[in-house]
Amino acid sequence: MKAVRFHEYGDPDVLRFEDVEQPAPGAGEVRIRVAGTSFNSVDGNIRGGFMRGPIPVVLPHTPGIDVAGTVDALGEGVYGVEVGDDVVAFLPMDGDGAAAEYVLAPAEILAPAPKSVPLADAAALPVVGLTAYQALFDHGKLAAGQRVLINGAGGAVGGYAVQLAKNAGAHVIATASHRSGDAVRAAGADEVIDHTTTSVTTAVTEPVDIALNLAPVDPAELAALATLVCSGGVVVNTTVWMPAPGDEERGVRGIDLFVRSDAGQLAQLVELIDRGELRVDVAERVPLAELASLHARAAEGAVHGKVVVVPSAG
Repeated sequence: MKAVRFHEYGDPDVLRFEDVEQPAPGAGEVRIRVAGTSFNSVDGNIRGGFMRGPIPVVLPHTPGIDVAGTVDALGEGVYGVEVGDDVVAFLPMDGDGAAAEYVLAPAEILAPAPKSVPLADAAALPVVGLTAYQALFDHGKLAAGQRVLINGAGGAVGGYAVQLAKNAGAHVIATASHRSGDAVRAAGADEVIDHTTTSVTTAVTEPVDIALNLAPVDPAELAALATLVCSGGVVVNTTVWMPAPGDEERGVRGIDLFVRSDAGQLAQLVELIDRGELRVDVAERVPLAELASLHARAAEGAVHGKVVVVPSAG
């Protein structure tokens, strides 16, 4: 089968599109015929060798932690899933990923794929959808009627976070650039702040219950988010190289989010998609053979929106 692997850490040119042996599922595993994976920024960080501590991988390594595809083989002791099932999953980050024609996955991490979007496009959901869900509900404890500030809402996580928060009955304030402002409004934001022209701390005039930071902002800007949160509220931060700010005197918690695979939550997101309550947005579809070029564009800041990577036929 074809796969993209890197045999050493480094720049995007270490990625090789090559022939590898098709894997066989072990106990508790399934093999998935990949319809699509997607690009996440952590893929570039792993490839560059910047995540060797928290995410040790064995070289050569195949990237791609999102997968959508069809189960085509079962390992021993697998129940509740059948050959031919269309599934989505957030794969273990330290194992081989889905930038390949086939990938192995633990059976317990699988969720049924949504039926209302093309199977390959469902690969745009797992990591970013779970990040948004866990930030808002696991850590933010979001409830109807609350005010939520989503800083950096123009990206893939932000698009899901705006939709989920609005669906939950929150008043959503979102920051985005002029380029992505219309998309953020369409996702359901009640207020949109153009962060390229307006200070967030000036524009937010009433306290929020939850501030969700998705943007690689200056440390001072991140710290300022805590001042916008009401007493007893929370700042949830996904840019984990900068600790989330809090305010102990006012009971404002600062939480750094490390997204985790959760099949139950992923299944809930799939149900929302199939009910028409959550939209999957795909900015680009790129052939697997061009993954190195995609990584290079991402390193230059030239990738906007969620990119799905589709294996070559055959």
